[in-house]
Amino acid sequence: MAAPVDDMFSLCVEPGKAAGSVEGKGLFAKRSIKKGDVIFVERPLISAQFLWNSLYKYKACEYCLRALETAEENARRLSGIPGLSLPHPELCRVRPELHQACPQCQVLYCSSECRQAAADQYHRVLCLGPSQEDPDHPINKLKDAWRSVHYPPETSSIMLMAKMVAVVKQAKDKSHWQKLFSHFCSRAANEEEEIAHKLLGEKFRGQLALLHSLFKAALYDDHLSRWFVPEGFRSLFALVGTNGQGIGTSSLSQWVHACDALELPAQQREQLDSFIDQLYKDIEKETGDFLNCEGSGLFLLQSSCNHSCVPNAEASFPDNNFLLQLSALSDISPGEEICISYLDCCQRDRSRHSRHKILRENYLFVCSCPKCVSQMDELDVTSDEDEEEEGEAEGETEGDEMEDEMTDV
Repeated sequence: MAAPVDDMFSLCVEPGKAAGSVEGKGLFAKRSIKKGDVIFVERPLISAQFLWNSLYKYKACEYCLRALETAEENARRLSGIPGLSLPHPELCRVRPELHQACPQCQVLYCSSECRQAAADQYHRVLCLGPSQEDPDHPINKLKDAWRSVHYPPETSSIMLMAKMVAVVKQAKDKSHWQKLFSHFCSRAANEEEEIAHKLLGEKFRGQLALLHSLFKAALYDDHLSRWFVPEGFRSLFALVGTNGQGIGTSSLSQWVHACDALELPAQQREQLDSFIDQLYKDIEKETGDFLNCEGSGLFLLQSSCNHSCVPNAEASFPDNNFLLQLSALSDISPGEEICISYLDCCQRDRSRHSRHKILRENYLFVCSCPKCVSQMDELDVTSDEDEEEEGEAEGETEGDEMEDEMTDV
């Protein structure tokens, strides 16, 4: 599933060895790694586009999440300018002539290889055939229920859980896949620290019970009966919530990067940069910040990386599909732990108390990275941004809280 540089890192699974993980997992450098080095490239065990993202007409390959719109089609939709023409269209890497649809349900793939890989791995179980648009089909009812409780922007998907079931159902060696999935932490609570995942508490009991009932009706299998009892379902929910890695792809972004690499006379460079700047202003006005085809995946190696508020590595998706590339953000010495951040850039700039609140509720641990240790004497107060958000939330109903909470799985 991965193509690591084997002499570059080692995987530790000794309990207590890695400070940032209750399970004791961690990746450690075996030799010196330079800033900018690619540490490994990995494909996910499974991945899925977010359901709201798909509903809003962000077209991605059902298997590898590659963006399917051409850069020009993408720019027209996002900007709301139907007659827009992009300069240098030859820089767009999307090849519509290679796209294929499932002959039964018509879901789209970027190539015959992806269509076949999906069929071989899980799609025979999940294919809805002529019922693709039938709202009463059990899988569609499950999708609708997920959308009703998990408002955009999404950070996880019930379809990761569905694909886990489908992969095992289709597999000849079912125990092999069950063993792979068992490597992911799936605890709904950290008893030692007295932390429970925020989406598995009492106030979400009704929504989880509904999802559990629909999940069982759509996908039940005797071989996986333990995943369909309430506690097993909660574990699956916790697994995708704490291990799912966001994946973003964009044909427009790839086109912009290709434009940046062009060697042009000064006047042409100025004109092209001005065009791109205006395009992004038009997109921001029409669409806001949601530019990418977005989904999430389960990656074995990436999920073994512990968190730091000052990470020395980061994941990216340079091939415009689900292939994850982990690269060094700084020089890493032999024996040093390779850490990523579970927080985005804005969250990392918040106070220690605010960062800990996010990590406790979403990932069930208390961070002890160098930044957090150095800030131990800070008062336990939220940052200004958090105080504003919490102030706005005080007057919300429980349904509104559900909407906010469910965006942060």
